[in-house]
Amino acid sequence: MNWFEIKNVKLIDSPALVVYKDRVEHNIRKVLTMVDNPSQLRPHVKTNKMLEVCKMMRDSGIQKFKAASIAEAEMLGMAGAEDVILAYQSVKPKFLRLLKLIDAYPATKYSCLVDNIESARIFYESALLAEISIPVLIDLNVGMNRTGIKPAKAYNLFKELQNLPGIEFKGFHAYDGHRRDYDLADRIANSEIDFKEAEELRNQIQSEGYPLPLLVAGGTPTFAIHSSKKHTECCPGTFIFWDKGYHDALPEQEFEYAALVLTRVISIPAEDKLCIDLGHKSIASENDLQKRVYFLDHPELKPIGQSEEHLIVEVSKDHNFKVGDILYALPIHICPTVALYDRAVIISNGEASDTWKVIARNRQINY
Repeated sequence: MNWFEIKNVKLIDSPALVVYKDRVEHNIRKVLTMVDNPSQLRPHVKTNKMLEVCKMMRDSGIQKFKAASIAEAEMLGMAGAEDVILAYQSVKPKFLRLLKLIDAYPATKYSCLVDNIESARIFYESALLAEISIPVLIDLNVGMNRTGIKPAKAYNLFKELQNLPGIEFKGFHAYDGHRRDYDLADRIANSEIDFKEAEELRNQIQSEGYPLPLLVAGGTPTFAIHSSKKHTECCPGTFIFWDKGYHDALPEQEFEYAALVLTRVISIPAEDKLCIDLGHKSIASENDLQKRVYFLDHPELKPIGQSEEHLIVEVSKDHNFKVGDILYALPIHICPTVALYDRAVIISNGEASDTWKVIARNRQINY
């Protein structure tokens, strides 16, 4: 059998998100070998969104995490994480929900991002009313051009935060998701360019008598690069399940595919076409049609059309496919694919053995 084949696959309806537990364990062990100490790791949980997976990481010695939503942050509180950054620019309604998490999960130290003084003032006013101090990181724009303040302008914001009661400056955050150079040497060189001003900013603050500020940086493509920096935490996310996109783009990383989508042939509309149950609602479809899925067991299949519930693939006329045949679909982008499912079927020793709720795909769990 191929590693991905499931012995009791007939028990699984499709389309289904399937997670291979032993491969998740491998990826956790692997990521730990890529840093000197587990304390350097702060994995982003936006990829997995599952309480059980977060507990697996926590049990391996990883205690700090990053989340993109209040639901993900709450899931981490439920998992017993020690330290969680809400890495999303919060306006007041979201910040008030964060305050509820802080109250509900006192064993978890929560913090959030800020890139402007107006938001910081909202934070400190709300924190004062709640009679707490809220740790914040200044979000830096190092080339992603999404959120964040340019490092050259961040010093003034840092100084202003020192005078806001209820605000505890924790450090800097910078996400360089634009940096995906295929050649590792190019990725390292370009990362150094991207972070040059950020490092100068940290050194300037330290030269004034402050401790060297913490830097929380990177995603899966660059986390190992940032691990060599002083007082820096690294934030891989996709590593936990891996996908075809990163497998092809990051040849030096040796993570294993750990999540697939099980799909079936539901119709044969023409002698050279199959229709399978893998529509927009079943696999991430933000990429071009040819860059959404790769079939591990039949790489020759070519997607030619997709709608909400169906995917049409082109196949040779002499094929042997029958209605009901199973295909193992590897997402090009696993993160938004996971978010399409409310449960994952867990595969252990080649068999479907359990289901785990994708609990943080919801916008709200309790708070």
